[in-house]
Amino acid sequence: MVRATNRNAAPGAGSAVSAVSAGPVPAGRVSAGPVSAGRVSVGPVPAGPNHQRLLLIAAFVLTGFTMRSAVSSVGSLLTGIQDGLSISSGRAGVITTLPVLCFAVLGSWAPRWAHRFGTHRLVVAALAIATLGMASRAIAPGYVPFLLLSVLALAGAAMANVLMPSLVKQHFPDEVGRMTAAYTTALAIGMTAAAGLSVPLANAAGSWRFGLGFWTIFAAAALVPWLPTVRGDRPDRDADAIRIPLPRLARSSTAWALTIMFAFQSMQAYVSIGWFAAFFKHEGLSPAHAGWLVAFYAALSIPISVIIPAWAVRDARSAVLGMVTCSAVAYIGLWLAPLGGSWLWMCLAGIGSGMFPLTLTFIGLRSRAVPVTAALSAFVQTVGYVVAGTGPLLVGFLLDRFHQNWDYVFVILLAALIVSGVGGLAAAAGRPVDSQLPR
Repeated sequence: MVRATNRNAAPGAGSAVSAVSAGPVPAGRVSAGPVSAGRVSVGPVPAGPNHQRLLLIAAFVLTGFTMRSAVSSVGSLLTGIQDGLSISSGRAGVITTLPVLCFAVLGSWAPRWAHRFGTHRLVVAALAIATLGMASRAIAPGYVPFLLLSVLALAGAAMANVLMPSLVKQHFPDEVGRMTAAYTTALAIGMTAAAGLSVPLANAAGSWRFGLGFWTIFAAAALVPWLPTVRGDRPDRDADAIRIPLPRLARSSTAWALTIMFAFQSMQAYVSIGWFAAFFKHEGLSPAHAGWLVAFYAALSIPISVIIPAWAVRDARSAVLGMVTCSAVAYIGLWLAPLGGSWLWMCLAGIGSGMFPLTLTFIGLRSRAVPVTAALSAFVQTVGYVVAGTGPLLVGFLLDRFHQNWDYVFVILLAALIVSGVGGLAAAAGRPVDSQLPR
């Protein structure tokens, strides 16, 4: 049964699926708690005086910037990492799969930890661990230490994936769209910068390790503006709750449509980010040229992140079809004429990557109550990243098994695109998840 009460809640957050912390619930607002084995309050805590507001904006933007730099820098430097660590394509596939696995596992734990320790404390701790991991990974002596330290490097992004939407609602309840656009745009800029600049930085220093470790600076910078928020942060032990067990979301057809859409879109994205640079090098391009192509692909997510939410609100179905069409043409073009139209194909692939912000927009559009939105976000990302993680790993295996034959890679990409498109169309036409939850 869904339960709601009307008491004021202390700041903090947590649940097994999602977390939002908040202060007193203003009149007319619903108080709600965690979505699983925890509880959460969702009364907003707006940003205070102007200097506090600016500090919070800086926190969101800097955190967004660092959320993908630890991932896209590896894709650009993958060949150098393979040579430096003396590993096969199969083992390199494990490296490119690791981000999605970390996002799934660590992201699923984030709400529970936020409930126990406090949301802001968890963000600061995760960013501190990520800073340590990114710095240490760059000097890892071998393959296994590199993998283990990569888990630490990815901790900040894994936590932020789940907690950022809740933090936006807590601190900017009347500017959710604007602040979401701010941090997702910063995410796209950070991903683009890391993809495009990691190779030149490595070349300038004479080592891939410098190009990889350089992005530690931004992870360290991101945790600084969060520090003042820790002072008043505490676990949300007495929050009033609307309890939404995970099995209830699993009974929603719209939740599963969104999960399928997100999972197979993410599979394409991580194959593209992790392997396209290696693909272009295989076709004869220089490492720098290949890196800039991947950076161009990533850069397109910046304007796309601004355009897609408005398009989805106006016509969700056409937005899905538009993204799928662009990606289909891109994959076929890369498969049949990779060099002749490389910039055009990567442009279309970049536009098609708009399925990511489209999915995030659908999560908001297909849910009404704040706790349902939070639960849906965690459910979609946790399950979706587990599925998506098989893509880069499978690519590495196939390249080893079939002697660098990339035909199989594009078959996988096209198949994932079709499945993602089907899920997207179902989500575009789906009913709100709230109405599908059993009472």
